[in-house]
Amino acid sequence: MAQTWEKIRTIFQYKELRNAILTVLGIFVIFRIAAHIPLPGVNLENLKNFFAQNQIFGLLNILSGGVMERFSIVAMGVAPYITASIVFQLLTMIIPSLEELSKQGQAGYQKINQYTRIATVPLAALQAYGLISLLKRSGQGIIGFSSAREIILAIITLTAGTMFLMWLGELVSEKRVGNGISLLIFAGIVTDLPTNIQRTLVTFDPAQIVNLGVLIILGIITVTGVVILNEGQRNIPVSYARRIRGIRMYGGTDTYLPLRVNQAGMIPIIFAISLVLLPSLLGQFLSHVKVEIIANLGKFMITFFQNQLFYGFIYFILVVAFTYFYTSIIFKPDQIADHLQKQGGFIPGLRPGKNTAEYLSKISNRIMLAGALSLGVIAILPLITQGILKITTLTVGGASLLIVVSVVIDTVKQIEAQIAMREYEK
Repeated sequence: MAQTWEKIRTIFQYKELRNAILTVLGIFVIFRIAAHIPLPGVNLENLKNFFAQNQIFGLLNILSGGVMERFSIVAMGVAPYITASIVFQLLTMIIPSLEELSKQGQAGYQKINQYTRIATVPLAALQAYGLISLLKRSGQGIIGFSSAREIILAIITLTAGTMFLMWLGELVSEKRVGNGISLLIFAGIVTDLPTNIQRTLVTFDPAQIVNLGVLIILGIITVTGVVILNEGQRNIPVSYARRIRGIRMYGGTDTYLPLRVNQAGMIPIIFAISLVLLPSLLGQFLSHVKVEIIANLGKFMITFFQNQLFYGFIYFILVVAFTYFYTSIIFKPDQIADHLQKQGGFIPGLRPGKNTAEYLSKISNRIMLAGALSLGVIAILPLITQGILKITTLTVGGASLLIVVSVVIDTVKQIEAQIAMREYEK
């Protein structure tokens, strides 16, 4: 505890760092104010009931930073921007011109980021239209407006709200005390925690005291597990051969190549949520079609994916599959082996080139299995805790915990790097 207070005191000793943190806190306040400005014509009480009854839309609400359930002017959150970012990450691996841009350093990154911003606009508009149409057809009286003019204005407002949050996120990132988009999602999740605790205490049944204790212990264990998963890595020893140029000797050092257990981060869960949402969303649209066969098909799809056991199984499989898929895209053993060979590096006991690439691929697949299974269990943890403990107002949210823990660790590391840099400059 004393060390923590000492670090906080050190942070506020540096004017630039102090101002950066205060600016970020101010941006959080602006974000929360915007999150409480409702979109006209929306019945918030019916909307909350709709989200409470639908586990899938609860996951979508997490990605929006917790603002979708209020249907404010920023109800779309940063989800369209995240989708656009993922799309361009994948396109970078497929389209040669984008891959070339990604290798041009900061200039290439800025250009790809600009493309991502532009793509966010149509994605946000499309998602806003889809969400409004879906809520109108839900039959729960959530959307009170129906004219084309009102719908267009609502779509423009929601799209502008997403772009506003994207801008706030980039302002936070410029302060170098954390990733802005992740911090906005983090803020949305954390601000809902007091409300959930209050709701749990108000509706608490003394007969559930044991279940509540188990839930708290499980939460602590889960946080520990998420930290281990997020920070765990396998260090591959790497040696560099000695090279003599003139009278000077270069190389001859020993280091290591870190392979993270969870190389994909939150991306597999986001992919899985997006895919597992599709049948339910499609079913909502089809269920209101006038053709009876199509309407019955839509109702069957809705009922089928409301089965918690089936939904949890599909969600788990998708998370594991996307972990392998995304890691195979971002981790390329052949390129790493080629880079090591060009730099005069080698793994002791292995020939440079093909043998090194095969070894790295084998090790990556082994640790990826543990990472993928752990990520899958974390993703479906809310379903498990709700099903066993019967406490629905307070759950151990797997995706939420992963976001919160990852953001906290990343922010702390960036702040420590800022402190170390300033102390070095002294």
